[in-house]
Amino acid sequence: MLWLQKTTEELEKITKVDFNKARRWYQDACGTALAMDLIGERWSLLIVRELLLGPRRFGEIRGALTGLSANILTQRLEGLEKGGVLRRETLPPPVSAQVYALTAWGRALETPIFALSRWAAGSPAHDVTMPLSNTAFMLSLRTMMDPQASATLSVDLGFRIGGDEFRGLIADGQLAVRRAPCVGAELGFEGEPSPLAAVFYGPAPLADSQAAGKVEVTGDLAVAQQFVDLFRLPAFPRD
Repeated sequence: MLWLQKTTEELEKITKVDFNKARRWYQDACGTALAMDLIGERWSLLIVRELLLGPRRFGEIRGALTGLSANILTQRLEGLEKGGVLRRETLPPPVSAQVYALTAWGRALETPIFALSRWAAGSPAHDVTMPLSNTAFMLSLRTMMDPQASATLSVDLGFRIGGDEFRGLIADGQLAVRRAPCVGAELGFEGEPSPLAAVFYGPAPLADSQAAGKVEVTGDLAVAQQFVDLFRLPAFPRD
């Protein structure tokens, strides 16, 4: 049993060294400092964001994050895996491809990510016309929807965004979002994420974007406008 104990100790030592090498430690007992150690490097939190709606392949993650090199993505994925935020999985046959998925602990980042997103969206520096990923747009809907205004609305939604399909369901003032085909949805939106964001958060009216062919709506247009009206960016507080 001595050899087993020694092997375990060696593995723990290697893991600890590798994890420390993958991070710039603040050497601070504060939980905020540790959070920065785990997810504070550039791209790390955006990688987590891309996985909030389910596992993704390496190429899918890189394709969603413009400017992220394959080398840096590899480093960040390794660091997040060593930190227990995500894990590698293999899809069942016939796909049998490797994907990256959040652990249960990693999925708990959804709440702070949404809170940070809503906080930052109120900044005067926030520009809704800048590029964003398909996943980022869908998550923004969950973040920015007014729960009180949506309390009386119940609708099954479909979104075709940049080649991806999502399904949304509003019930009891909450919006649930998942990756799923749009077939059978009561109300559908189709377009690229930036034109859609301009409709939902301004400055582009829905009717004008439809007429220009930037956004397509299927279903009741009045309900579509009612849905769009549920979204407002937070105001920047002036002290």
